[in-house]
Order: sequence, then structure tokens, then C-alpha cells
Amino acid sequence: MPVTTPLRLLIVVPPLAGHLLPARALALAWAARGHQVAWVGPESALRPVLGEEAVLHPTGARVFREQAVGGAAAVRSLWEGFVVPHTRFTLGAVRRAVEQWRPDVVLVDQHSPAGALAAHGAGVRWATFAPSSLELGEPLRETLGEPLDEPLGERLGEPLDGPLGEPLGEPVGEPVGGDGELAAWRDGVLRGLWERAGLPAAEFADPRFSPGLLIAPTCRELAGLDRVPDGYALVGPLLADRPEPPFPWGRLEPGRRRVLVTMGTLAADVAGGFLHRTAAALAELPDVQAVVAGPGDAGWPPDAVVCERVPVLELLERGAVDAVLCHGGMNTVAESLVHGRPLVVAPIRHDQPVTAGRLAALGAAVRVDFATATSSQLHAALRAVLDDPAFTAAAKLLGRQLLAGGGAVAAVERLERFARAPR
Repeated sequence: MPVTTPLRLLIVVPPLAGHLLPARALALAWAARGHQVAWVGPESALRPVLGEEAVLHPTGARVFREQAVGGAAAVRSLWEGFVVPHTRFTLGAVRRAVEQWRPDVVLVDQHSPAGALAAHGAGVRWATFAPSSLELGEPLRETLGEPLDEPLGERLGEPLDGPLGEPLGEPVGEPVGGDGELAAWRDGVLRGLWERAGLPAAEFADPRFSPGLLIAPTCRELAGLDRVPDGYALVGPLLADRPEPPFPWGRLEPGRRRVLVTMGTLAADVAGGFLHRTAAALAELPDVQAVVAGPGDAGWPPDAVVCERVPVLELLERGAVDAVLCHGGMNTVAESLVHGRPLVVAPIRHDQPVTAGRLAALGAAVRVDFATATSSQLHAALRAVLDDPAFTAAAKLLGRQLLAGGGAVAAVERLERFARAPR
């Protein structure tokens, strides 16, 4: 039922699908309760996702530097190559949006610190949105390559040609030391952004963490938290109907088990070799039909359904796939789990190694090495999650734990209470 006094929410997120889609689900639930919502970001990226009716304060768009693939270099290049320049580029527009929209609360993605800087400067409440696992708990050790799961050979009781679940290899780019050094470096980056924004040093607050509320579309188990800190709302997946691409449903063969292969929109530049090895693995699984979101030139089996984009959520909702092979992006992972589908995860960069390690430790996935996994190892991993019911049982359990968070409705309720709380 709509509330009597509408609240105004301004959402600041980076122009990335993995961040936009869950934020959009939250915004739809917010509007359904009679509130108002506006966005800040590049028109070219946000408008196709949000629709023509969305209130959007444009920032303009620019090209950011290519990011490293693995290890500490991937964390550092995320900040140096995207988060920092994106913050500097958008801060002026975000400040104007706060001034013009006059929101009651600003929802700030952890990788869009401009929202926190602008809100703090204007004296407006701001809450954190954490769609990535990279900033929750203590993930840097995992990101730097210490796997949480055991090698696949131990899970299957058979020897393999090489270790799966090991680090991606030597980091690309300028080396950084241990996780303490990397954390200290990032703290300096954050303080530099604060100072550059003209905010008093004595008032410094980490712009990744609101002092009042953090909303994350995960659960305690998947976030790797022993306890949930005060002010954290782990609400599970934020799902909503969304425009889906056309799909040749008639090509799905009745009675076949199916694997969905999707390596994400940002992985196309580095996934070529991995996809060829995956295609070779699938060729040795004659009882399995592949549904592939990606290029069609990887040598896929003749019966594979290959499209540039596929309706992932609809495939899962229809029960059209039995397992998922992906890079460990949180959207695909959470959507798979809440539909009880086990995974094979080949993490590439950023929070993906963290998520992959946790999934494997919880028994819902097999983690493979994106850079070195052979076709025989990929074959063994796929066969394991398809044939061993323990993986499906673990995926269903984790899916129930995610759904227990309450989703978009719970997120909006927490955000309402935060916005209305006495100051």
C-alpha cells in the first residue's frame, strides 16, 4: 500500500549490468510503495536498462582504461582504471543532481564513491549499496589467490592434469604486496578522493560504507561473514521482470540435460581460449545440450543453442537448464542458486575469485581455473555438478538462505526506516 508521505531516492551506480539490474529491482519496489526515484549516470548506458520513463540526471560518458585480469593487479586496476576516474568524472554531475533533486536519501554503490562524497557535502543521508562481494568482510586474501575450496581432483577422487582452484597466475601490471599493503593503498586512494572533493579531512568516512545502512543482495553464508554487523541488510537477490532477448525455445531438445554457459558482458575480450576448451569439454558430454551466451565461433557442438545474449532468468525460471557455467558474477550466481542450480565457476577478476571460493567451500559449485583448466578438467567439473546430487542439494540450501533475506521488499523497508529515522 502506498505511504502517505513519499520519499525521494537518488541512486548512484556505475554503468555496469551487474550493478544496474539489482538496483533497478530495488527502485521498482521503492516506486511500488509510492515513493519517487531518480538516477545519476550516463544516458547511453542507463536509459536502455531503466526505460524512457526513468528520471535520469546525466553524467556524460567516457572510456576507461582496460583492467588487469587476475590477482592484486585486478583489484588495483579496478580502482585506478575505473572507480577513481569515474568518481572524478561524475562528481560534479552527482552534486548537481543532489542539489536539484533534493533527495531524502542517496543510495550509493560502493564503486561509485561520488554519491557518498556529494551526499556528505550536502548533508544528505546516504546508504551503501553493495552488489559486489569484493568490499564485504575480508575478501582481499581470497582475491589475492588463496583458494577457499579444495582441488577438484580431491572432490572427485581422481587425478587431474593440473590444479584447479589455484590462483590465476602472476598478476598483470605493477605488483602490490600482501593484502595489508593493498588495503593501505586503497585507503590512501579513498582519502585522496575525499580531499579532492574539498571535504574536511577531520570528517573523513570511508565512502564505501555508510555509517547508517548497507544493503547487499547476498546472505551471511555467501558473504563469508561470521556475524552480520549492525546496519547491514543482507536481503538476498534483488530480482524483477526485465526485458529479455528473443530466444529459440524450439531448439531445446526434450529429455536432454542442459548446461548454461555465460561468461558475462565484460569477459568477451579475454574468454576466447576458455570458451574453446569449454566447447571441447561439452563435445564429450553427448547427453548434455549446451545453451551458450557468447560468440558462435568457439567450435560448439552442433546441437548447442548459441546466442549473443540469452534470457538467463527466464531459462532458470522455466527449469530449462540443469547447471550453470559462469565467471562468478553475483547476478548469475544468485539467480542460479535461488533456482537450485549448481555451478561450475571460472573466476576472472575483481570479486569473482571471492565468490567462486565461497561457493566451492559451501558445496554448491566446482571452481576451475579460468586460465589453465583443460577441456578434460572442465568435462570432469561439469560431470560432477550434473551427476552428484550433493551439489544440487547445497545449491538449493544456499538458495533458501538467500531468499530468506526478503529481497527487494526487505531492502525498501530498511531504506524507508533509515530515511525516516531521527537525525
